[in-house]
Amino acid sequence: MEETNLNQTIRCIVKLGGAAVTCKNELEKINEENLETVSSQLRQAMNLCSFSDKVIGMDWSKRDGVSDISSSLADSDDQCQFTVDFSRFVVVHGAGSFGHFQASKSGVHKGGLNQPLVKAGFVATRISVTTLNLEIVRALAREGIPSVGMPPYSCGWSTSERNVASADLSGVAKAIDSGFIPVLHGDAVLDDSLGCTILSGDVIIRHLAEHLRPEYVVFLTDVLGVYDRPPTDPNAVLLREIAVDEDGKWSVVKPTPQSMNKQVEITVAAHDTTGGMVTKISEAALIAKLGIDVYIVKAATSHSLKALKGELRQNIPDDWLGTVIRFSR
Repeated sequence: MEETNLNQTIRCIVKLGGAAVTCKNELEKINEENLETVSSQLRQAMNLCSFSDKVIGMDWSKRDGVSDISSSLADSDDQCQFTVDFSRFVVVHGAGSFGHFQASKSGVHKGGLNQPLVKAGFVATRISVTTLNLEIVRALAREGIPSVGMPPYSCGWSTSERNVASADLSGVAKAIDSGFIPVLHGDAVLDDSLGCTILSGDVIIRHLAEHLRPEYVVFLTDVLGVYDRPPTDPNAVLLREIAVDEDGKWSVVKPTPQSMNKQVEITVAAHDTTGGMVTKISEAALIAKLGIDVYIVKAATSHSLKALKGELRQNIPDDWLGTVIRFSR
């Protein structure tokens, strides 16, 4: 594994949940409204020049429904008016309605590249997830965020028995030090023992957190946070705070165990090849064990904006809705 040398520490790693930025019940359909709001909130959180709200739109390519791209370049000659100084973030997104269908139908997550269907599914999965990556990069760029897509397969990530075996983080570090916001995503990768598998965005975030040591991590999801059972259950209780001990075991702090059902049920959607909420909590607990606070919160809400801005690090207001996972010292 290559050493990562950053000139400065990074502020935050953000996970854009696939279900939060895509329409999960419609194949390869982006939730445009949510993605636009999330991109705007990220700009607000990253913006170091609070006196200026002007940005240089960076998506200068043609889009459906937009006939003229010259408006993106309007007034760009007067560069001193614009915000270009952003704090150091890394963005990782899930696949949502992109990639999961292709991967589950072909069995890419199980390996077996010698099988024609698996090899075809590997290609199909990568086409799908990289298509989403480009659209997310473009959405961030329209907000003036200098984002660059960094697909894990193309950037030297691989696994062994589904665990990260190699990852060229020097490219991520160079991008950050050059003033860019790297945008990674869950991807189909080669696996030393299985031939191939799916590397989830949640596993990528944990690996990045171990090597980049951000100040905090935010998971943006399609629900308010972690519940004691599926959130569709009318009796579901939002777990406000989870503590992680030195052994990596986690326990619910708020609400108190006495006031709720002690049995926490977590489910995984049948098409989800990355482990869903089970993986999310497990990886978040490993990040918290490093002494890094993790916030799981619904995307495109006032609660997510507070988390992205780092406003919860000292004190969490009673009216904030989400889940914080912390190391229990």
